[in-house]
Amino acid sequence: MIIDTHAHLDDERYFEDLDEVIKNAKKNGVAGVLIPGADINDLGRAQKIAHENENIYFAAGVHPYHHEQYNEEVLLGFLKDEKCIAVGECGLDYYRLPDDENEKKVEKCKQQEVFKKHIELAKKVNKPLIVHIRDANDDSKRVLVENEAKVIGGVLHCYNASEHLLSLADENFYFGIGGVLTFKNAKNLVQVLPKIPLEKLLVETDAPYLTPHPNRGKRNEPAYTKFVVKKIAELLDMQIDEVENITTRNAKTIFKAFAKSN
Repeated sequence: MIIDTHAHLDDERYFEDLDEVIKNAKKNGVAGVLIPGADINDLGRAQKIAHENENIYFAAGVHPYHHEQYNEEVLLGFLKDEKCIAVGECGLDYYRLPDDENEKKVEKCKQQEVFKKHIELAKKVNKPLIVHIRDANDDSKRVLVENEAKVIGGVLHCYNASEHLLSLADENFYFGIGGVLTFKNAKNLVQVLPKIPLEKLLVETDAPYLTPHPNRGKRNEPAYTKFVVKKIAELLDMQIDEVENITTRNAKTIFKAFAKSN
């Protein structure tokens, strides 16, 4: 079986056929799904989906693009829910920074401050982090280490193949591998994959985004984790069921609710 550790099932692209998407996931061996929090306004829907479906859980946090939404009181309200098992997705994303240097500096500082708040919140509720990193490897690693995020650990969602981040495996962090691994231009990730400790490997889709080959161009969904698992097995010269067993065990270790429900 497979656990999809990052799928935005609360996205509007699933409004009309979510039940079918969930059934298809189960049919393809997906035993559990974690819905990350990205927009604070969508957390209610993620919570509802989690409560209506066995082995689907959610997280509470705000994506770095929405850092201005951060509201600890609101997030704590969701994090008290037994089906809310992680904090995030949170982190740093420098991909779309302002052109003006002063504005750029201000935006980076704001993102870092909110990232630190997520880390402290995760410690308060004793739940792991879901970390988003884009074009911000140095600052992300520094913030995680300086703020002792290893106390609660978490996952580097959509791991970007930066070898600089590999040492975070020693800081209680896991590496989420998704559909990007199947892309033709994923040479860096293909090369770095064998360097990730097997006990720190997780599978995700980031659905509805980053649909793996051979379904690129279509809406992504948890059932497509099977293509990610197949590619990992191929690159690491392992059996598919080995990869399934290892990544599922890892998901149950960092996100303990999955261990209780399976």
